[in-house]
Amino acid sequence: MTIPPDDPRIEAALARVRQGAQERAAALGPPPLWQPIWKRPRMPLTKAEKTKRLSRQRQRLQRAGQRRFFTGQSRQPRPRRNRIGSAASRRDARALSRMRHSNAWL
Repeated sequence: MTIPPDDPRIEAALARVRQGAQERAAALGPPPLWQPIWKRPRMPLTKAEKTKRLSRQRQRLQRAGQRRFFTGQSRQPRPRRNRIGSAASRRDARALSRMRHSNAWL
């Protein structure tokens, strides 16, 4: 395979690209020093921002409390006995229900 001869148009385009990259780098300035987020200086909130954030947090917590309260209210009563007893009572109830819905005459 032969190496193609140097094309002056390609060389000129490459020089323009390199020059543009250098100009952009100079315009941006030196890269900022990287800092982890917990070491960056904090911007203090204004009074209005602080009250707004706190009121939103209060609303969020109140709504969560209401949801928790109402989910507790809507629960079905849990069986007081152990599993075996409740299974037996379910069996009895099922038999009674079948009797009630059948057309057998006692």
